[in-house]
Amino acid sequence: MKREILIVGGGFAGVWSALSAMRLLDRHGRTDIAVTLLAPQPELHIRPRFYEPDVQSMKAPLLELFAAVGIHYVQGTARLIDPENQRVAYRDAEGNKASLGYDRLVLASGSRLTRPSMAGIDEHAFDVDQIEQAVRLERHLEGLARRPASAARNTVVVAGGGFTGIETATEMPARLRAVLGDDAPIKVVVVDRGAQIAATLGDGIRPAITEASAELGIEWRLGNSVAAVDAGGVELADGQRIEANTVIWTVGFRASDLTEQIAAPRDAQGRLLVDPYLKVNGQAAVYAAGDTARAATDDAGNFTLMSCQHAIALGRHAGNNAAADLIGVAPTTYSQPKYVTCVDLGAWGAVFSEGWDRQVKLVGDEAKELKRQINTQWIYPPVADRAVALAAADPAIPVA
Repeated sequence: MKREILIVGGGFAGVWSALSAMRLLDRHGRTDIAVTLLAPQPELHIRPRFYEPDVQSMKAPLLELFAAVGIHYVQGTARLIDPENQRVAYRDAEGNKASLGYDRLVLASGSRLTRPSMAGIDEHAFDVDQIEQAVRLERHLEGLARRPASAARNTVVVAGGGFTGIETATEMPARLRAVLGDDAPIKVVVVDRGAQIAATLGDGIRPAITEASAELGIEWRLGNSVAAVDAGGVELADGQRIEANTVIWTVGFRASDLTEQIAAPRDAQGRLLVDPYLKVNGQAAVYAAGDTARAATDDAGNFTLMSCQHAIALGRHAGNNAAADLIGVAPTTYSQPKYVTCVDLGAWGAVFSEGWDRQVKLVGDEAKELKRQINTQWIYPPVADRAVALAAADPAIPVA
C-alpha cells in the first residue's frame, strides 16, 4: 500500500505544496507515495483580486493540472483532524461523511475574515474575503442603478484602512461610475482606527496612498470605527452617522479553525508555530503552510504575513519537506528575506515598495503595470504540463 501525503486546502499554499511534493518524489523516482489534495472545489480562487469587478472569472481550474502531474484530488471540506491516528474527517460535495489517512499532513486551509459581534453587520455588511461574498457585493453594486437616486445609494463605506481596505476603496469610484454613470455624485469613505492614512503600511508608501485618495475623491475618517450597521448606513464610535447603502468590512483575519485541532502553540491570529522546515512545533507528521503558519522569513525578526507572496513560497517548502521526510532526504530551510508590497490604487495607479521598511521603487502607471502582471500572470498556477509544472514548484525559486 502506498504511503500518503495529504494536503488540506486548495489555495495558493495548498496547490504549491502538492506540486512541490510531487516534484521531489519525481526527482527521486518514487512511485510508492501518493499525494492527495482535499478541497471543496477543484479550482484556485485568486483571492488577491476579489476587490476587482468580474470576480466570477477570478479562479483557475486545477483538475487538468493535477492529472498532468499525478496529484489525486478529493472534493470535500475537512472537518476534523486526528493527529494521533493520522486521519482527516471530511464531508464530500453531497454532505456525506468520509475520512482520509495520511503519513504526512500539510495543513494549508487558509484564513477567514472574522466579523465582530455588532448590530447589523451580518445582515447589511459586505466583504471581499471569499469569492461567494465578492460575487454578492458585485451583484449588489450592479443593482444600485435600479434604486432611486439618493446620497445613501451613491455612498460606499469601507471599514478598515489596511491593504484590503485601500485596494477596495480606490477601486470603488470606477466601479460605482460604471453602474451609476460618470456624472453620479459618488462618495467613498474609509473608516479607520489609525491616526494617519494607511497607518499600518508605514511612512514610505503613505504619500502615494494619500495622493491617490485625494485625486479619487476618497474621504478618510481617522481615529474612528464602525459601531453599528443598518440598511441605510453606519453609526461610528464617536456618534457620527454616514448614510450608505453599501458597507464593506475589510478587517479581522484569522487562520482556519482547523489549526485549533492541532496540539501545538498558535499566535494571536490562530496560526501554528512552525520550525525552519515548516513542521508544526511538537508534531512529528504535520506541516503548515500559507495563512495557517507563522514562520520566520529571515534572521532579522520578520515573520510571514497572510499574503499570497508568502503562501506560494511556504507551500513549495512545506510540500517538499513533507515528501523529504518520508523518503529520507534532506529538507529545505524556508527563508524569504525579500519582501515587497504592491498596492493597487484604482484609476490613480499603484505603489510598489521593497523591504519591510517599504522603500518606494515605483508609483503611478509603472507600478500599476507591475500590479497587473502580478494579478493576472505571476500568481496563477502553471500550465498543465508535467515538466513545466514540476519545475515551477522548486522551493529554491524566489517568489518576490
